[in-house]
Amino acid sequence: MGEFDLIARYFTRPTAKAVLGVGDDCALLQPAAGMQLAISSDMLVEGQHFFANVDPGALGHKALAVNLSDLAACGAKPLAFTLALALPRADEAWLAPFSRGLLALADAHGCELVGGDTTQGPLNICITVFGEVPQGQALLRSGAQEGDDLYVSGTLGDARLALETMRGTVVLPAALLEQAKSRLEQPTPRVALGQALRGVASAAIDVSDGLLGDLQHILRASGAGATIDASIAINLIAACAHTSWATGIISFEQQLEYVLAGGDDYELAFTAPVSARNAVLAASQQAQTPVTRIGSIEKEPGLRLVDTQGQALTRHFSSFDHFA
Repeated sequence: MGEFDLIARYFTRPTAKAVLGVGDDCALLQPAAGMQLAISSDMLVEGQHFFANVDPGALGHKALAVNLSDLAACGAKPLAFTLALALPRADEAWLAPFSRGLLALADAHGCELVGGDTTQGPLNICITVFGEVPQGQALLRSGAQEGDDLYVSGTLGDARLALETMRGTVVLPAALLEQAKSRLEQPTPRVALGQALRGVASAAIDVSDGLLGDLQHILRASGAGATIDASIAINLIAACAHTSWATGIISFEQQLEYVLAGGDDYELAFTAPVSARNAVLAASQQAQTPVTRIGSIEKEPGLRLVDTQGQALTRHFSSFDHFA
């Protein structure tokens, strides 16, 4: 099977929203009146972001999910995406489930595949996603203000638990591992929550590299600091990771690390004024996504962790860094 047969068979579909999709030198998009385009790119590289034996259908899902998560953090509605794919060979047994997983998530969010590129090489997946957001309503990292509440959506920790199990540093029962792997390999982008938070949240970011590391981006962009109550944040531990801690598979210290610096969770961290607490609750209910208030924004720069007595925690947590 040649390159163009591959594209035609697995990645060419009619478009309903794009003016022009796959098959020309460029795709053509037409944002609705009063809308701005939100654009983001993410690359997944075998051995760096996923294991060689990952299920191709799950990989197709995740490749798009991590990009949709960026749109969610901006409060944008998905429109379209492009796919640049390097493959060691044109393997139909791999391509069929990969494209199914990719396009199933795309269909669920009304996000059309409108172009891209394919070549031969080490497995590498690069997606650029396009969304739209009403002019002036995009959620940014730079809007946090002193006194704002600090929130996180959903739960954290299972993706890191699965990763450590696959690395061989933790041993999990098979059923528990499968549950944790679903969070690592098939994350749920919080697109509905991001849109519901427009006009409510003052700043937002998706949690991809670890909660503390990603929050630092908000603090730097906003010229602010924050205090997090670790006794509240620890309750963000996802069900699988909490079960593992309760049964002695992982320690309390590991549990705290997985919550604060685990990464690959693709939840939203965001800030909002104290006066918006009811609006945050309404957005959470509208999106059917739980949120937890874990701290507050402060004038003094830096990110501080405190325990139930308000005493500072001095332990250092390192989030993911591609070049570290």
